[in-house]
This record gives sequence, structure tokens and C-alpha cells, in this order.
Amino acid sequence: MAEKVLTVKAMKRREMWTAYAFIAPTFIGFFIFIIGPMLISFAISLFDWNLLTPPKYIGLGNFEQLFRDPRIGSVYLTTFKLAIMIVPTNMVLGMVLAVLLDRNMPGLVRNFFKASYFFPFVVSAVAVSIIWTFMFHRDLGPVNYYLGLLGIERIPWLNSSTYSPIAVMIADVWRNVGFYVLVFLGGMQAIPRDFYEAAEVDGASAWRQFRHITLPLLSPTILFLGVISVIGALQIFEQPQILTNGGPGDATRTIVMYLYEHGFKFFDMGYASAIAISLFAIILVFTGLQLRLSRRWVFY
Repeated sequence: MAEKVLTVKAMKRREMWTAYAFIAPTFIGFFIFIIGPMLISFAISLFDWNLLTPPKYIGLGNFEQLFRDPRIGSVYLTTFKLAIMIVPTNMVLGMVLAVLLDRNMPGLVRNFFKASYFFPFVVSAVAVSIIWTFMFHRDLGPVNYYLGLLGIERIPWLNSSTYSPIAVMIADVWRNVGFYVLVFLGGMQAIPRDFYEAAEVDGASAWRQFRHITLPLLSPTILFLGVISVIGALQIFEQPQILTNGGPGDATRTIVMYLYEHGFKFFDMGYASAIAISLFAIILVFTGLQLRLSRRWVFY
């Protein structure tokens, strides 16, 4: 009997070490590529370092500069404005398109639309931004050409503080909305059809079915997409960098662009790292708030 117990313990120990071996690459990668760079970034933020001379320890001097910087407030405000434009548009448009694709249609047609929506997401953000730079060209762009056919004057999409944020939003949504469509569609197709059949028997309209069945059971998917959408929007870089270079003025200059400029144009690595830490803290707060508030409306 004792030998049998020892054998069972040995098997459990072997299974445990096997499990550790399988998850070890993920943990190692997490610590090397995420935790490690975060700690290094925080360490650099405590120094005055221009990459050319030895770093000089200044303690929290770079964080104090954050509160003295006259531009960082407007840059953060621009980032928040873009996020407010991008996040709801991606979420709402993605859900609407997913609902349309969830309707009865031939599988070949559904797959065609799914591939069409998702294709821009797998294309480089730089390539997408270059395409939209041409599309929004004031004199040669197709967007102004077709607006001209409707009697609308040419719009300076990339040179106006009013229209350039809209141009950045359109480019970002065009590239990313396909991802939201596929995730929403997967969540909808995972909902048991028995609920809808019972609702139809009770005479519930399509809107009532969507309101009382689809939305509640899709709430975990909405939470997931909401969290990653906010994180992605606060870190947007390629579209404003290529479309407008942050202009005019700081109308489309995001905090990641500001970080990049200080780090790789002005070679102020310490201050750039402090900006990165501040962005991490803000993203952490927003994510925590979303997860906290989700207790009230997410159903599992």
C-alpha cells in the first residue's frame, strides 16, 4: 500500500513538472520581453541620459519635468480625444457588421465578407497609413474627388486641426474594425440558438432578442474588446505619424509620438522613459476601472 502511495505521488510530481515545462516558455518570454523592459525603462527614467554620454542619476527629476512640461497636457488631451473617437466607432461599427454577418446567408458569401473586413488588419499599419495619405490628398485624393461630385468643396484632411483627427480616426477604424467584427461574430455564434427559438415562440421582436439575449450574453466579449480597444487607442502611433506627422501643431500628436520624439530625436532617454511610465500608469488605471465597472454589467 505504501509503495502504491509513493508511486501515485511520484506520478503527480512528474505531471506537475511536465506542466511547468510546458508553461515555462510563456513565463520566460513574459519576463524577458515585458517585465524586463518595464523595469529597465523605470531605471532609465531615474537618469539623465542622451545615449552619447554616461547616464547621470537625477532621481525623480524626469517625473518632476512631466508636471513642468507645457506641451504634455495638450498631447495627452489629443490622445484622449482620438481614443474617444476611435473606441466607440470600432465597437459600434464592429457590432453592427457582425450582426449583419450573423444573419442567414450562404457560407461562401459570409466568408467573403469576413475575409474582406479582416484583410486590412493583417496589412502593415504603415502601409495602410500610406494608402490613406494618398486617399486624403487635397488635390489628387479620391475622397475629395467623390466629395466634389456631390458639390462639396475640397477638404484639407491632413492640414486642418478640425479634419486631421477625423482622417486619423478613419484610417485606424478601416484597418482595425475587421478584428472587432470577427470577435463579435464569434461571440454571437457561441450563444445557444435555443434562447432565440424560445424568444420567437414568445413573440419577441428582433430588437428585443438583441436587447435581452444578444447583448447580455455578449457582455464578456464587449468587455474584452473594450479593454484592448482603449489600450490600443491610447498607444496609437503609426497613423498620425505618417498621415499628419502630429500636425497641424499638436492637433494629432499622440503621447507615443511625443515619447518617440524625446527618445529618438532629442535623445532624452530619461524623460522619454518617464513619459512611458506615465502612460503605463494611465492605461493601468483605465483598465482597472473597466474591470471594476464590469461587475455591474458583464454576465458569465
